[in-house]
Formats: sequence, structure tokens, C-alpha cells
Amino acid sequence: MNNRYPEASPLHLALLEPEIPPNTGNIARTCLATFTPLHLVGKLGFRTDRRAVMRAGLDYWYDAEIHYHRTIEDLRNSLPDSRLILVETGARWHYSEFQYQPGDILLLGRETKGLPEELVAANSELTVSLPMPNPRVRSINLATTAGIVLYQALRNLHYL
Repeated sequence: MNNRYPEASPLHLALLEPEIPPNTGNIARTCLATFTPLHLVGKLGFRTDRRAVMRAGLDYWYDAEIHYHRTIEDLRNSLPDSRLILVETGARWHYSEFQYQPGDILLLGRETKGLPEELVAANSELTVSLPMPNPRVRSINLATTAGIVLYQALRNLHYL
């Protein structure tokens, strides 16, 4: 996969069927800021044509390296040497204790449903989460989560 950034991030960030345009826009900006390729997987809950992107004020959208994939399998096939690291509530690993590797793909799920249970169950050893001490909060905003985990993983790899 070609990297269009002048300085390549050691990671990839992927969103499975994102639903809320501002979240994806904020994540794209974070990816652009860190030279991290963004992968959008499956059916999106919004349009990404030029008119929709410009109307949303995402003037940086076309500067970001964004790849589109129909399925998770297509994503994996495009980066065959990469591990798929799932980011999901209640995971086995604390996001800051996990040992990230160059080439890892950080995968986050839909805002309303997260990642499919069967995918998480089959990959529990490669699943990380953020702590949430308040049990009344079921999840943290997708863009916030993506930023926290991405920056931690980049720091662990001595990229930042």
C-alpha cells in the first residue's frame, strides 16, 4: 500500500462502518496530524463526495491518506503483514499496557454498536480498551478513543 505522507506513521487506524460524520472527520484530522493512514471499512453512515465533505467544513479531508475497503477481510488483504488490534469496551488489555508493533492496524467499531461480538471473541488477545471508572458511562466518544489509543501506541513505538 502506498503511503502518500512525507513521513510514514508506523501504524494504521481503521473504522468499521462509522456512522457519525463529525467523529470520522475528527479522526481523519488526527490521522493527518500524525501521518497515519485512515481506513474506512464497510458501509459508511454518510457521504464522502467532495460536495458533502466541503459542506461539512472538512477542508483537510483530501490531504489525509484515506483508504476504503468493503470488508474487514479486504482491509486485512491490503495489509497482509499487519496485526489487527481491536479497540473495544471491556477488553482484556489496558490500552497503555499493550505491546504495539510497527504495522499494527487499530480498528474501532460503530458508534452505536462497537465491533461485532464474534470478531472480539475471536481476537481477545489483540483487543484493548480504555478504563472507565464510572459504570454509568457505557463508552467514550469514538474520536476521543481513537486519539487516545493512537497517540499512546505511537508513543510506545517512539514515533512521538
